[in-house]
Amino acid sequence: MPVFEYTARTPAGQEQTGSIDLPSRDDVIAHLRKNRLVLVRIREAQKAKKRGGVPTRDIVIFTRQFATMINSGLPLVQALDILAKQTENKNLAGTTKEVVYDVESGHTLADALGKHRNAFTQLYVNMVAAGEAGGILDTILLRLATFLEKNDAIVRKVKGAMIYPAVIFSVAGIAIVVLLIFVIPTFQQMFASVGMELPLPTRVVIFASEILQGFWWLIGLSIVGLFFAVKRYYATEGGQLVLDKLMLRLPVLGDLLRKSAVSRFTRTLGTLISSGVSILDGLEITAKTAGNRVIHDAVMGSRASIAGGETIAGPLEKSGVFPPMVTSMIAVGEATGGLDEMLTKIADFYDDEVDAAVGALLSLMEPIMIVVLGVVVGGMIMAMYLPIFDMVNAVQ
Repeated sequence: MPVFEYTARTPAGQEQTGSIDLPSRDDVIAHLRKNRLVLVRIREAQKAKKRGGVPTRDIVIFTRQFATMINSGLPLVQALDILAKQTENKNLAGTTKEVVYDVESGHTLADALGKHRNAFTQLYVNMVAAGEAGGILDTILLRLATFLEKNDAIVRKVKGAMIYPAVIFSVAGIAIVVLLIFVIPTFQQMFASVGMELPLPTRVVIFASEILQGFWWLIGLSIVGLFFAVKRYYATEGGQLVLDKLMLRLPVLGDLLRKSAVSRFTRTLGTLISSGVSILDGLEITAKTAGNRVIHDAVMGSRASIAGGETIAGPLEKSGVFPPMVTSMIAVGEATGGLDEMLTKIADFYDDEVDAAVGALLSLMEPIMIVVLGVVVGGMIMAMYLPIFDMVNAVQ
């Protein structure tokens, strides 16, 4: 039996909302009339289901179009209804329809959006709440769209830098496995038929081939087990801190991750403060979106500091995570009352730094990959040809 959500008005004119389990809409209307309630709106409740995440690009388009319609004077509900009909993402369309219903039922836009964390982050909801309170929702939405675009660009750059070497090493791994399973045994049979003593490199490669053929299932299980063990360890607070510290200490890659984290932190906090979100709430939201436990702890330490009447820059400097330039500029921003502008300037600077770090990583990875692949694959091939060279020399 379906469940219907309704909004009705009492004889005194007060609105009330609720849900009821009845066979049809007509039965709900009859029930409300029997209880002297006047129906305002009704809908069949959505079955509880977990929607997939919505891509950032779709949220950016949604936000920009929403801001344009609000700025043009379109009523809030009408703008949301149009967005629900025209968005191509089904998850976002369904979410927007539910937001429309909640807003019509008397909820604030921020409260309605806050029910759908699959699409709208805590940062998004808090900024919308600030925009509603200040009467500048269209301005806040435009800031949100700009922020999301720039933040997404940083994430894409970092992911792009990781994908290239990951693909190359994956293909190389597959090639090595194919050589060990299918090619090396052919050479092994040939050498066995001759009965000659094999050089050490050849024996090592053949031994690796035998291990992989005989215990491939154990190797596979070990890799899967190691993956889940690391994942489970990372889910703990201590494990997350240890692994995130390790990531930041890696050569070149650690520098890239640090710079992208600084860019995200400064842009997020700057956008929140300029939108009217309190600095304590802004720091808490920023810590949750840091993506690194070390950065998270440093930001939360800064939040505790300012709650105690001190500065933000002090704990950030003590953490050792943020470069001296960043903490010095934040200190100047605090002293001059222009913290949001200073944070935005830092973010713009570190966006360029991330570009440079990505270029440095890729330029370094290319020769490393060539050397590694040459040594491993070339070494295996050479190891197989050494006995052949010995056989040729013996015949001569």
